[in-house]
Amino acid sequence: MPQPKINRTRLKALVQEMVDIYSPSGKEEEITEFLAGYLYEHDLPVTMREVSDGRRNIEVVFSDTRPEVAFIGHIDTVPAFDIDRYEFRQKGDRIYGLGTADMKGGCAAMIEAFVAFIERGGNPERTGLFLVVGEEESGDGTAALLEARSFPWAIVAEPTELIPCLAHYGYIEMLVRASGTRRHASLAGRPYNAIMAMLRMLLRLGGLMEADYPEAILNIRDIHSSESGFAVPGSCEASIDVHLPPATNAERFARKLAAVADDCLTGGSVTDYSVDFPVIAKGYRLKDAGLLPQILEAVYEHRELDWQPEAFKSHSDANLLREAGCKPIILGPGQLAMAHTRDESITFRDVAAAAGLYLDVLKALADDE
Repeated sequence: MPQPKINRTRLKALVQEMVDIYSPSGKEEEITEFLAGYLYEHDLPVTMREVSDGRRNIEVVFSDTRPEVAFIGHIDTVPAFDIDRYEFRQKGDRIYGLGTADMKGGCAAMIEAFVAFIERGGNPERTGLFLVVGEEESGDGTAALLEARSFPWAIVAEPTELIPCLAHYGYIEMLVRASGTRRHASLAGRPYNAIMAMLRMLLRLGGLMEADYPEAILNIRDIHSSESGFAVPGSCEASIDVHLPPATNAERFARKLAAVADDCLTGGSVTDYSVDFPVIAKGYRLKDAGLLPQILEAVYEHRELDWQPEAFKSHSDANLLREAGCKPIILGPGQLAMAHTRDESITFRDVAAAAGLYLDVLKALADDE
């Protein structure tokens, strides 16, 4: 078989077309149709799987047997900060646009690896390519995938700067609502204001994290109160994210968070409150042994790259994959720090390098048959 190589011109054109299609969670139909057509035109077997209301995942498998290694990427993005300025732009080697880092660059790299492998006669029967919707919201695309299929190993193209992540942080979403006493603004005071009680709780949580859990990450996502006019607001609500080191028990930690909230919001100005956890996702740590880590380590050695696995500090669909029994390794181009930012960007050099790494994995799996 002729040695397959990445087509950088084709890859850059694909990245541009993907970024120019606006595809926030829930509105992925256009990019799904585009990618299905692109894959079909390049002789890849395409199956569309319904997720909800016309939203579909793309599945590319080459055998009736279960894939040993799944290549997984999500094709949705967060909403645009500026709907008039989300599209592809380039300055030198750096390309800008919504989803470049998270994770259209990684998805394009995976697609190019498969296309390059197939066009030179490669046989990727041990693998599958899965492009899913909904990761930035509920993870419903990956949930639908896992209802239909299973696989022992996966590569997930989240941005890691091409550092392999064999460990993954846990994740908690916490929603706290507090009700107080609405009264005239001139009679406001600490004993009557639900916002003050909520702030005390948030400060207590921050102090707890800094003192006892310095490796955990606390993010106060939102805090807002009821519209009050010239009055003490009657309620306050806060949304909180917590990212936990892989070995931390997420459910036990959620109970500690709830205990802090109970202590701060019981009595005083708060007449009623609730604490909910919409998401509690366990972290994990994989061993260096096994099919995929060994192949990746050999690929890194061949490319003279350092093999120094780290932990992925964000939440991703890999948490769902691990709970389903899959062993996912996070490995993709771009920086996590650039994701979800107003000027999201990635270097094309990283995208092309990722495509080359993915292609090397496909070749290694084929040679190992």
